[in-house]
Amino acid sequence: MRRRLINSTLAVVLVVVALFCVPLALVEKSSIESNAQDQVTSEALHLLGVVENRLVAGERIESEALSGLTSQNAQRYAVVTVPGQPTITLGDRPAGDDPVSATETGAHGEQVTVQESREPLNREVRNMLLLLTLVALLSILAAALLAVWQARRLARPLTELAETAERLGSGDPRPRQRRYGVVELDRIAEVLDASADRIGRMLTAERRLAADASHQLRTPLTALSMRLEEIAETDDLVTVKEEAAIALVQVERLTDVVQRLLTNSRDQRNTSAATAFELDDVIKQQAEEWRSVLTRAGRTLHLEGPPGLRALGTSGAVAQVLAALIENSLMHGDGAVTIRTRVRDTSVVLEVQDEGAGVSSELGARVFERAVSGHNSTGIGLAVARDLAEADGGRLELLSQKPPVFALFLGRQGG
Repeated sequence: MRRRLINSTLAVVLVVVALFCVPLALVEKSSIESNAQDQVTSEALHLLGVVENRLVAGERIESEALSGLTSQNAQRYAVVTVPGQPTITLGDRPAGDDPVSATETGAHGEQVTVQESREPLNREVRNMLLLLTLVALLSILAAALLAVWQARRLARPLTELAETAERLGSGDPRPRQRRYGVVELDRIAEVLDASADRIGRMLTAERRLAADASHQLRTPLTALSMRLEEIAETDDLVTVKEEAAIALVQVERLTDVVQRLLTNSRDQRNTSAATAFELDDVIKQQAEEWRSVLTRAGRTLHLEGPPGLRALGTSGAVAQVLAALIENSLMHGDGAVTIRTRVRDTSVVLEVQDEGAGVSSELGARVFERAVSGHNSTGIGLAVARDLAEADGGRLELLSQKPPVFALFLGRQGG
């Protein structure tokens, strides 16, 4: 591209120089020749006038009387012819076969011929041509420098834009926010920056989905693995059927978890699918799954609250939020875990509390931020739980730091 820009610029300049210098050289050459001819003609007329005046005065025409008239230019040569008198020559005959010559004839038959060597004229023409050539060369040099500068000025942004596109292709979506003062190039830069923003958001969403999936699928897969181990270790057909039924429920939960993760990753916060469901069923299901895990850890699980509460939302999302809260208490808390339900105004509140040290004052409300954890964990569980709650039309809050009490607020049927 640089070579094309330089070549095209130089080609244009060469054409302009040729169209300008050649006619100018011809005009200047003609002007110089015309000026030389006019000077010789003027001197011939002047000399003829002097001769006529002397003839009218009756004076004899002698070379001594006319010799001073051509002394201003030693290269001029004059021949004066007067009828009845000897021919008078002034100066030296110019060298060359084609001198600049002018002949004038007077009223009494007298004739004056003035000649001048063409060498001064040719020298002036050469000087003019050298000057024009120098101007043309300087113009071409300036055009070449300008073409190189312009080529670099246009090629550098294109190189940077190509590097930006290459970085986008290699997975580095950071926008450069560079502009170059050229409308077309700035438009390309804006499009690439916008693409970088979109790609960055997509990559962030993909990484977030992968982290959320890894965290959210771990517990259901562990529970399913436990059921399959029970099936593999027993020969009792009734137990096999019971465990298989529970395993199928776990598979349905896995499917629902995956669907929820995909929906949440696309940020589809749509509560139009929210329906009334029995909150007790969700609590019972999670209590059965986690009670044995808590028992193995030497801890207990308590359920409190009025029965028969119906909340607005989706049972699958509430089950995932409750599982995340119980797992958080198991990993970071201590003592008994209490699942409590209550009614507050138009909301149904589902609380999870344990007897541990609670949330430190440094964390506070930041406990719901991603990658924020006080115990070297991933810091994903509570963040995903809050996202799921908000996507389902509810909200998840930390009601108390010591003892730790997390509360899920859901809409109440008829509230």
